[in-house]
Amino acid sequence: MNQERKRSPLESARIKAFIRLLPLLFICYIIAYVDRTNVAVAKLTMEQDLPLFDSRVFGFGSGIFFLGYFLLEIPGSIIVERWSARKWICRIMVTWGIMAAITAFVQTPIQFYIVRFLLGVAEAGFFPGVLVYLTHWFASKDRARAISYFLVASPIAMILGPAISRLFIDIGRTHEVDGLMVTNPLFLGLRGWQIIYIFWGIPAVIAGIVVMFYLTDRPRHAKWLTVEESEALEAELTREKSLRVNASHHSVWTALTSPKVLLLSLAYFGIVTANYGIEFFLPSILSKWYSLEPATVAYLVMIPSLLVIPGQLLIGWSSDHFHERRWHSVLPVVLGSVLLVLSILTNGNIYLSMICFSIAAAGMKSYMPAFWALPSLFLTSAAAAGSVGMINSIGNLGGFLGPYVMGYVDKSFGSYSYGLCFLSLTSILSATLIAVIPLKNEPDNELPGS
Repeated sequence: MNQERKRSPLESARIKAFIRLLPLLFICYIIAYVDRTNVAVAKLTMEQDLPLFDSRVFGFGSGIFFLGYFLLEIPGSIIVERWSARKWICRIMVTWGIMAAITAFVQTPIQFYIVRFLLGVAEAGFFPGVLVYLTHWFASKDRARAISYFLVASPIAMILGPAISRLFIDIGRTHEVDGLMVTNPLFLGLRGWQIIYIFWGIPAVIAGIVVMFYLTDRPRHAKWLTVEESEALEAELTREKSLRVNASHHSVWTALTSPKVLLLSLAYFGIVTANYGIEFFLPSILSKWYSLEPATVAYLVMIPSLLVIPGQLLIGWSSDHFHERRWHSVLPVVLGSVLLVLSILTNGNIYLSMICFSIAAAGMKSYMPAFWALPSLFLTSAAAAGSVGMINSIGNLGGFLGPYVMGYVDKSFGSYSYGLCFLSLTSILSATLIAVIPLKNEPDNELPGS
């Protein structure tokens, strides 16, 4: 009780914001991530039921999500800045939940491409919108930590998604048992991969409705803060914002044409190419290298995320603690790139393969809390919102390139090794770019309380 009374209104508001906002955003991102990546597990049996589907079709279909995603990223993040985060995020989640469930009924590659494209359009704006929304609530000294708590939902999703999806994957599947071909019964006339899409689409709609009534757009609107708390938090955010104002970056257009923003977009593109290339095709790689059952593969692909979680939390904490963003972004990506190449040499030893893929995944994900704190060092308000949307939209085009290359290479050469080398190359080039972007004079260390 004595400790509670000693807290300043600002400190109390900061704690309440973490407790009130991040759990719901965390859950929403878990659902979002599963809905965009569950095709990796569903692919294991879709290929049996849909004869026109092969690695190239899945690579293109997995990636075309990000072309649709590209279209509304920048407008979506600006809408969050200028209108309402809760209303926009609600719209996003309801529509993407519907499109995710519709994927269960595709029968041809064209239908698959269309639904995946529309799923990307529906989800566009969610991720950058949340990052912009966090700037409405968390000052610089808390921001990387808040982002890391949000981003850790991604590896959690990569655990929960396969863990739950593997319970459905064998429904309606035809496979060999003791030399005989056996077909498992359907459930409500649906096969396992169809149930996966429908099952994960429903929570998105429900969570979207919860967002509408539970999130609060800004501290001054929060009835769960006292007047003193909301005024103290608003004052802190306003004061910090005034210290970073740069006349050359007041407008959205000048932010979008800033060389630093363009370079960060290119850097993010390379890392995302590697990240989604491996996420969408790791189940297929393990299945091909070790001839494993789909349920076993779904279990194994959960393991890399167990390293990603502590990695993201550590980088988020360390980046805030040392007030350093650049090298906290670069070094994890370099580590991931090296292990991705080494994984090729482990084909034949599943234990070494899982170690390499796990460390690679940790590197490819752990950099994110520090990386996403970089734009707010030199941009504010709508300019920052537009830049975050641009970095994410251009960067996520790598989500098309990575899976497409992996599918194309497997179809053309019958091996994933060349694809893994390509993914490693794109990420190491991105790490190099982040290392040389001129951010040395940005005032992160000059902010009071940072």
